[in-house]
Amino acid sequence: MKSSIPVYDICTISDGHRHQDLLTERLGSYLKKNYQRVHQQHGHSFYHLVLFTGGSGYHTMDFSRFPVEPWQLYFMTPGQVHSWHLGPETDGYVVHFSPAFFQSFLANPEYLERFPFFSGQSQDQVMAVPEKLRTVIMAIFEQLLQAGEDNEPDLVRALLLQLFLEADRHIARDGAAGVPQQKQLVLRNFMALINRHYRSMRLPREYAELLYITPNHLNALCQDLLGKTAGEVIRERVLLEAKRLLTNEQKTVAQIAAELNFPDNSYFSRFFRKYVSQTPEEFRKSLNK
Repeated sequence: MKSSIPVYDICTISDGHRHQDLLTERLGSYLKKNYQRVHQQHGHSFYHLVLFTGGSGYHTMDFSRFPVEPWQLYFMTPGQVHSWHLGPETDGYVVHFSPAFFQSFLANPEYLERFPFFSGQSQDQVMAVPEKLRTVIMAIFEQLLQAGEDNEPDLVRALLLQLFLEADRHIARDGAAGVPQQKQLVLRNFMALINRHYRSMRLPREYAELLYITPNHLNALCQDLLGKTAGEVIRERVLLEAKRLLTNEQKTVAQIAAELNFPDNSYFSRFFRKYVSQTPEEFRKSLNK
């Protein structure tokens, strides 16, 4: 049986790297050292940021494919599955930081969840940097490289927060132009709650209760902003995690069903096949191909 996909931490993905909580590097040199690793499907235990200043190819992230273009900004969260297939001229910047990196720095441990690009939803994690913002974003990454080289973690944290705020204010919100801020906030809180509770909570009314709104209000909000029902949003998160777990061939389908809180293996298999049009076993075989 093929072994499960690798899950890297910061030290193991770059051999000899000294710091377990932070890596800042130019993308070209990073790819030369790690191309075989990043070319194969893998996961990691850290947050992963990439700015492309040049290049081509594509990136698969949680089973969705995105073409790579200059001035794209990628955000990834721990646990996501991805791979890079890049042209030789690709360059830019890469930053890794562990979940613990901000814990002692921020009073609110869930602060990063406020940003849509840290939702774990791949469609929100790939951004085109507008021309007017490129100089600012590139300058932040240059300062990140220097601060990382000088071993100044607090400066790195401050620069990363500046990057997140700039991206949120000038890029992420452009896609939500005209949407009232209150609606955006409720949706963001709903997505954060799903990420925490999707294994145990599957009903929209359970989330509506935590959000202090009615199930009808929650459903209307999702239909308005996402074009799908609240139940579909919850189900998609469960299916995404099922796909991620199926990349690990050391776990049986029965073990995955139990981990996702399904009553039995057959129920999980019927659920998966209904929405993916493949059984869990067929999906796993397709990944190997």
